[in-house]
Amino acid sequence: MKKVALFAILVLTVGCFTATAQKTKKTKMKKVLFVLTSHSDLGNTGEKTGFWVEEFAAPYYELADKGVVIDIATPLGGQPPIDPKSADASFATEDTKRFDKDTALQAKLSKTHKLTDVKESDYDAVFYPGGHGPLWDLASSEDSSKLITSFYTNNKPVAFVCHSPAVLKNVKVNGEFLVKGKKVTGFSNTEEAAVGLTDVVPFLLEDALQANGATYSKVADWNPYAVEDGLLITGQNPASSKLVAEKLLGQLNAKK
Repeated sequence: MKKVALFAILVLTVGCFTATAQKTKKTKMKKVLFVLTSHSDLGNTGEKTGFWVEEFAAPYYELADKGVVIDIATPLGGQPPIDPKSADASFATEDTKRFDKDTALQAKLSKTHKLTDVKESDYDAVFYPGGHGPLWDLASSEDSSKLITSFYTNNKPVAFVCHSPAVLKNVKVNGEFLVKGKKVTGFSNTEEAAVGLTDVVPFLLEDALQANGATYSKVADWNPYAVEDGLLITGQNPASSKLVAEKLLGQLNAKK
């Protein structure tokens, strides 16, 4: 009897360990692809642009700290340009300060994958940080558009913040613009005017989304605001980046 009891205890213990390991493995298997711009010239101003540090760092840590595995891709691969203004101390947050000291993440960022080398099937979701850069390269990238369409049609979340909803400009699903009839947000016309770049950017994000049939909404300039419409998640400005990440994490956790 003692041997039987010991055997039963052993089976239960192994079963518990196995279940725990499987649960841990399942959590670790959640993978998100971050797509950043490779564009560094701010129109014909002679100034530089790129991606906005906070919009990368805040969502990255929000997801990574919860066990999500993250890969980073860019159109050209390698080091993506950082908008120099976003690295200014006046825009510093706890996440950007953490990034400034995070040599491992900085090294990872310097070796991003080429967009043409990544596959939707390897990931559970895709996230696009903003900055003005995407308006020039990712918004007109067929590779980016195909990737987003692939995620969306395979029932995987697609998330964007600030200027990055601009990359949805040419994205179609079944012949219709993905944003048609969808609730979205993104960097507003008034915010673009406030930073003095209305006549510099190739197009205004708010106008482009509405032209493609989206139901665009916003709150007061620089306030946090994120919209979730099915698999599509968008945030208005840098202050909204963590909100977008939280909504994305919610969708990832809901998927079995």
